[in-house]
Amino acid sequence: MKRTSAMTKISAALVVSFQALAAHAQSSVQLYGLVDAWAGSSKPLGSGQAWTVGGGGMSTSYWGMRGNEDLGGGWRATFVLEDFFRPQNGRAGSYDGEPFFGRSAYVGVGGPYGTVHLGRIVTPYFVTAVLFNPFIDSYTFSPTVLHTYLGVNGQGLVGGYAWNNAVLYRTPVLSGFNADVIYALGNQAGDGNAHKWGGSASYSGGPFSVSVAFQSQPFDTTPGDLEAIAPGYTRQTAVMAALLCDLNVVRLYGQYQRISNDISGADTTVNGVQLGLAVPIGDGKALASYMHSKSSGASQASRSTFAVGFDYNLSRRTDVYAAVLADRASALTSGVTYGVGIRSRF
Repeated sequence: MKRTSAMTKISAALVVSFQALAAHAQSSVQLYGLVDAWAGSSKPLGSGQAWTVGGGGMSTSYWGMRGNEDLGGGWRATFVLEDFFRPQNGRAGSYDGEPFFGRSAYVGVGGPYGTVHLGRIVTPYFVTAVLFNPFIDSYTFSPTVLHTYLGVNGQGLVGGYAWNNAVLYRTPVLSGFNADVIYALGNQAGDGNAHKWGGSASYSGGPFSVSVAFQSQPFDTTPGDLEAIAPGYTRQTAVMAALLCDLNVVRLYGQYQRISNDISGADTTVNGVQLGLAVPIGDGKALASYMHSKSSGASQASRSTFAVGFDYNLSRRTDVYAAVLADRASALTSGVTYGVGIRSRF
């Protein structure tokens, strides 16, 4: 009898141990990131030339942690914490004053019916902007990023690449189709006019990928919003349609963007088109992108930006690149930026 009881306890202990091992195997936490630094000459629109060693020539440097846990039944819990940094001086953030986990900070749960994230979340609009141009998310050499987030006449897309206090729902991929919807709150009493929302719908199949993204951001008169920049500013809406055609010997990119700014007595609309290509050459690829944007209404300004570059893979993790960007805009002296850099992933 005692022998049977002892065996039962041992069996129970083994079951608990195996369950703990299985649970551990179904959960994971990963440390990852990217370091990008470049050297060259920078002359932004309307500014003088400066020789520089900078960060984020092709990609903004960052590090992050992500984890997931299998909850069973096809459901999974996730979290992501990501921080930008500047390798040229060791500072956190892509600029002074950016939140520590400025790239992303969210927790979520996903399953057969889609995924929900809560926290600071990259907008679907930014994803469409960077995935459908050959220079991706470069704030140094991507015409799309410069026109979208720095603007044509000094005012680009407001709200940035990521939204605080946000909830995002992502559908499952069905026959190549999927969609994202994002909504962000102001998290203060009486902030009804501070809410913003957006989303995207995408398809990928064969050589073609397409995406349409939209976002709307209203403003009230609280300190710190656009009322301080442009009195009477009430709302900004933006829409982007994008296409990628991968023919193996060349990748062709196209984007159309329309940003509308509602300002009392001074409405402004900006229309822009980007065309680009990437051509594989050995272990590297040649890149080219051109974007032209023009505003109408209260503002009559235009901007044309052209960039070329070559990106060469030294290994699966490390690549080197060289690029040149030429920039022209109304009422400003022309800008030219060029340099070489290295990017390493971990």
